Amino acid sequence: MRKSIVATATALSVVATGLAVAGVVGPVGPATAALSDVPADCGVSTAAYRSDGQRLSYAYRDRTTSTSAYVNDNLGWVPSAHQQIGGSGDDRFFRSTEYAAHPTDGWVYKVSRQGELVDGTWEITAQTASRLKSGFANTRVLATASPYLYRVAGTSLYRYTETYVDDVFTLSSPVKLAGTGWDTVNTLTYERSEGTGSAAVDVLIGTKTNGQLKEWRINRATPTTISSKVLRSSGWAGFTSLSTGYCSAHPDGRVLLGIKATSGAASVHFDANAKDGVGTDIAGGSLGSLGWTAKAYGQ
Repeated sequence: MRKSIVATATALSVVATGLAVAGVVGPVGPATAALSDVPADCGVSTAAYRSDGQRLSYAYRDRTTSTSAYVNDNLGWVPSAHQQIGGSGDDRFFRSTEYAAHPTDGWVYKVSRQGELVDGTWEITAQTASRLKSGFANTRVLATASPYLYRVAGTSLYRYTETYVDDVFTLSSPVKLAGTGWDTVNTLTYERSEGTGSAAVDVLIGTKTNGQLKEWRINRATPTTISSKVLRSSGWAGFTSLSTGYCSAHPDGRVLLGIKATSGAASVHFDANAKDGVGTDIAGGSLGSLGWTAKAYGQ
């Protein structure tokens, strides 16, 4: 299930494009599109990795776009897929754990990070990347709905169960939920779980190569039972990542951040009712080219 890390960066006066320094990069200025459609109380962010392995964070908050990077926050490689497991912290310290699928060795890693605010600058003071499970070659997307991990590879969708064996965190063998059609899914992110007993479902949203914004409902007890709805039929094809966020004054709504890393552009959208299965009321639009060209992942 989605968990947040309570940690904010101290801004420096550096532009977001290029990221020539290894420290924290501050806001790049107000967004100029779709502001009237997306309430100011909405915020959303996503992790990204630059080609040299430097971890970044892209954010849209208070109608402002920003990119941040922490000192020593370099994994050394760029995951083919990435997903946060959990985290905690405050305004001076945080810990986080994440899944990262290696682009070539076929393993998924558990990445643990520890950050501290040192003399006004955030630094990663400890980081480990340990092999967790093999069989993750060609992974394109990871999405967590605790205790489950969903994975998209090739034409298929898989589900793993997170377990503890002798107090060691691990993943079960995969269950193939669907074997066709998932090569057309560009992005997939966990939205919520609802229902109880045999009716409990995980709700995920994502985008497809045909331009659709779609919602999938996966039954937890019988996960091969999957239903879906098309929220929007066109306009969402180019996104390489899709993230969901929150609106503090609009608790029934959600904010969506789509990134087109190939062009460095992004879009932000507001859905006033996240649970109605209707996408015709989703407002918002393009923020233009922000230079966000690093590989990003839905959160």
